[in-house]
Amino acid sequence: MEMKKKPIMTIDEYIATFPDSIQEILQKIRQTIRESAPQAQEAISYRIPTFKLNGNLVHFAAFKDHIGFFPTSSGVEAFQKDLSGYETSKGTIRFPLDKPIPFDLIRKIVKFRVKENLERKRT
Repeated sequence: MEMKKKPIMTIDEYIATFPDSIQEILQKIRQTIRESAPQAQEAISYRIPTFKLNGNLVHFAAFKDHIGFFPTSSGVEAFQKDLSGYETSKGTIRFPLDKPIPFDLIRKIVKFRVKENLERKRT
């Protein structure tokens, strides 16, 4: 009989499933998001770490060769120039693990998304 893995319920549980070097990066991304969006709530959504503020703000996740950062399509579009050195798709940015993670860029994107979600709430 196969044991079913229990679902991950918190960002801490998610981060704990990775090797130390990756945990360090994930914690720093989490900290960067927290500082940039102090009013956002932490959650697990689509089985990955998520920050919510009037809906989904950003998601992030670790993969074999990269960190996925998911600031929705508007977050990717708004920073197209800054992201030219990274692989992107509609709502996804891939930060390769063999290069430094651009925490300042993550901070800028999160602040952009906070503004966007707060404005959406007003309308």
